[in-house]
Amino acid sequence: METTHEVFNQPAPLADYNLFETNRPLRDALKFNAPQLQVAPLQELGVTIGSAEMQTHARLANIHTPELHTHDRFGRRIDEVEFHPSYHVLMSAAVGAGLHGTPWAGTSASPHVLRAAGFMLFTELEPSMLCPISMSYAVTPALRSNAAVYADWGPKLTSLWYDPALKSFKDKPGVTMGMGMTEKQGGSDVRANTTQAVRDGSDAWGERYAITGHKWFFSAPMCDAFLVLAQAAAGLSCFFLPRVLPDGTRNAIHIQRLKDKLGNKANASSEVEFHGASAWLVGEEGRGIPQILEMGTMTRLDCALGTSGLMRQALSIAINHASQRNAFGKPLIEQPLMKNVLADLALESEASTALAIRLARAFDHPDDEHERLMARLLTPVAKFWICKRGSHFAQEAMECLGGNGYVEEGGEGIMARVYREMPLNSIWEGAGNIMALDLLRGLRKGDAVAALTKELAPARGQHAALDRLADALPARIEAVASEVEARRLAQDVALAVQSSLLAQTAPPAVVGAFCASRLGGDWGNAFGTLGAGTDFDSIIQRASPR
Repeated sequence: METTHEVFNQPAPLADYNLFETNRPLRDALKFNAPQLQVAPLQELGVTIGSAEMQTHARLANIHTPELHTHDRFGRRIDEVEFHPSYHVLMSAAVGAGLHGTPWAGTSASPHVLRAAGFMLFTELEPSMLCPISMSYAVTPALRSNAAVYADWGPKLTSLWYDPALKSFKDKPGVTMGMGMTEKQGGSDVRANTTQAVRDGSDAWGERYAITGHKWFFSAPMCDAFLVLAQAAAGLSCFFLPRVLPDGTRNAIHIQRLKDKLGNKANASSEVEFHGASAWLVGEEGRGIPQILEMGTMTRLDCALGTSGLMRQALSIAINHASQRNAFGKPLIEQPLMKNVLADLALESEASTALAIRLARAFDHPDDEHERLMARLLTPVAKFWICKRGSHFAQEAMECLGGNGYVEEGGEGIMARVYREMPLNSIWEGAGNIMALDLLRGLRKGDAVAALTKELAPARGQHAALDRLADALPARIEAVASEVEARRLAQDVALAVQSSLLAQTAPPAVVGAFCASRLGGDWGNAFGTLGAGTDFDSIIQRASPR
């Protein structure tokens, strides 16, 4: 007997589908936050990144990880990172879709919302190579403080052309940028940085400095330039540091090694040393932290967007699996407990999408006082809460697949990659405690209570639990006196805003189940503990990727 068994009851992979068209929660969030938005680019992107071909590129970019070459074969220092060709295919697609600096060109309605939706969709395909894409998006507000540098680099940061070559910006149709803040001894406490900046003259780009020191986390070291922090005479300052100098020579940036990370494999994260590297002052000496935090605000938005995208991908894979896999006499998706788990995950995913897109909307209206305040409050809140929920979410979604989800192979092997990626956004750009403390600082800016009250007002009367929370928040905000309470406050602000947004964009089944579970106490300590009265079928059908 040559054949031992027939392979059956194994689900077909989720491939060759339109990620945007099948994402009803995202489409409804866009209609609410940017009703005039032209979604044709998102339809096109959804087809491209939902293809089996692009999924193969994502897999190859993660299997064949970046390689560091510090010297060439003749012994000359080159400090180059080599990527698999699939990495460059993905980068070209992301840049071509305008997921980097294009919103700052202001050529479309609601450009930050449009870009946010595309970033979320692309994250479902491959999140790790989006690191340089995110930093290239975030750099503009800070870089504008050096008008001469921005005049030369700004247009190329919005270009739809990706060029991976390490050469002068003058010879490239488009560029990417990164940043370097943390050092071995400080981490998030960047005031402990020891890297030194010594004035070295001036030229067309302004005040020039020689930078000597190191960075412990220096992601995407093949970017064309970076914003870095270093100690100058007046204190910690922000500097523009290019890989290749204007005369075509390479700057004195030595890549010591690449990080061996839990996930984020396609992206090169490095440790570097600066040996008198040339850099130009951005903003004022001694004002480096607020200067570079303008960049950090935008990357924190991307952390929330990215985790929301990963949630959506994990949920889609879980539903795809459960709808095809039979167990105990019927499809998994018809089993009552599996319905509870999938519906609960769907609620979390939709709420995260709603909050992340709402935050992106705030950046489209910087001159509106309410939107400015909501950007200040919701950035740390969304970064904290959405990212904090990610790892638990991914574990539960993986469990829906059983052992298949734990294996790094095939279509469902994407789930293992999602799981390894999830913790990163919670850590990168400020971990949970940093975000909670930043919320406390934000509450001191303007009339935060009035802004939050206005934000929640349209959902009043939709659910008793939401009304109770909305009534209690102003006094809690006014009375908060201890940092110990900061995480709980961030959690509750996030849940209140999520509930309010769902009340305005989602069907009653979603709103009722979310408020009853997250706000009303009709919930356990794990996903899949929704009340028996939940309309599971409606919630799962809305979230289905098919």
